Amino acid sequence: MPISALKAALAAAPSLPLTVVWTDGEEIEPHFHVTEVGRVQKDFVDCGGTVRRLVSCLLQTWVGDDLDHRITAGKLLKALEHAAPVLGDEDLPVELEYETCNVVQLVVASVKNDGDRLVLQLGSKHTDCLAKELCVPFADGAPSRA
Repeated sequence: MPISALKAALAAAPSLPLTVVWTDGEEIEPHFHVTEVGRVQKDFVDCGGTVRRLVSCLLQTWVGDDLDHRITAGKLLKALEHAAPVLGDEDLPVELEYETCNVVQLVVASVKNDGDRLVLQLGSKHTDCLAKELCVPFADGAPSRA
């Protein structure tokens, strides 16, 4: 989901509490905090030798001991506005970082207003070969590039 769509959804319901839903339908603890809003840039060379760049807006979350804490849509919108100088003008895709037994990063796939809360639905990230034409063998088993 691009940051512009997230901001529009947050602005439309600033008083609603946020709920974050995993890909399996489970919810993150309701007393989570957004501790960082950042622009993350990954510059890399794929296995075919092409230089690439991925840039996203990353929301780092943390679950504290204050069980009564709730973050509203308006509070997250304010955090995004404060981060504008760091995020720049691009309409970046939004990802969320959360720590379970490992630190995981998932995409924010959609936002839905349920009437009494704003639900951020997370989606999975996947690995892929970006140079299949160079790396994946043909049916005869020979590499596609000699």
